[in-house]
Amino acid sequence: MMWFNKIIASILPHMPKNMIWIFSKRYIAGKSMDDAVRVSRQLNDEGYMVTIDLLGEFITKLEEAEKNRDRYLGIIDTVQKNQIDGNYSLKPSMFGLLLDEEACYRNIRQIVQKAADYGNFVRIDMEDSSCVDREIKLFRRLKEEFPESVGLVLQAYMRRTMDDLKNLTPLHTKENPLNFRLCKGIYVEPEKIAYKKYEEINRHYLEDLEYILQNGFYAGIATHDIPLVEGAYRLLEKYKVPRDRYEFQMLYGVTPGLRKSIIEKGHRLRVYVPFGEDWFPYSTRRLKENPKIASDIIKALFVRG
Repeated sequence: MMWFNKIIASILPHMPKNMIWIFSKRYIAGKSMDDAVRVSRQLNDEGYMVTIDLLGEFITKLEEAEKNRDRYLGIIDTVQKNQIDGNYSLKPSMFGLLLDEEACYRNIRQIVQKAADYGNFVRIDMEDSSCVDREIKLFRRLKEEFPESVGLVLQAYMRRTMDDLKNLTPLHTKENPLNFRLCKGIYVEPEKIAYKKYEEINRHYLEDLEYILQNGFYAGIATHDIPLVEGAYRLLEKYKVPRDRYEFQMLYGVTPGLRKSIIEKGHRLRVYVPFGEDWFPYSTRRLKENPKIASDIIKALFVRG
């Protein structure tokens, strides 16, 4: 069955977008800000925090970066006005990271400043290997200026991640701890820079997480993998981590049963809520990451009509 799923997963991105949307709407809040607010409020009512993400990445013109900046500034005002329990995630490549690093910094700085004015927080997402050094540099600059209001994503499948953690450690203080979301990583990278095997990635994930917890950093434990969740439970107990110094994080629409079980055990959990017109690349990447989803799409297209 897996070979069939992989074949379908390779074909589906070339199908009409309105057909792919049947699948995508389970994993995306919607195309508008109103959709993001509606879904976020529902998640809040169920006991989850959220992080809001406007979909988009790898722009080709700086004018697009300015439009994305202004949209994020409006998103922050809307979320705060609606008293959503949530923060913000963004991808630097949609603000010009690969076109003009200084312009990207200025754009994102305005967003972090706006969030900080509300006492809120912005997470800098990690993208593919062409972006990693630039995004760490960007984080360092913003962390110095907004020590309480900015965090970073690290990817456990990258061979460099433990070294990155150690190199960033001097930025940590008890008053303003480093704040990392640790995920496995989803971009296709060469084996020389990224671990490939499931067991290998999981082992390094838990090693990275242990370093984060051992050193008192704030941990965003981003995983849908039961062995990693159980490994995280053991590490949290081992280091007696206070419940306000970590949270679990999951993608909208993914493993809702596991998500509920984590909350029921008394842990905090934040749901990543993506939205926007630029939903297609996100959806196809989710499909490549997990070809088993293909079976669900076929059912959606042909069984549910």
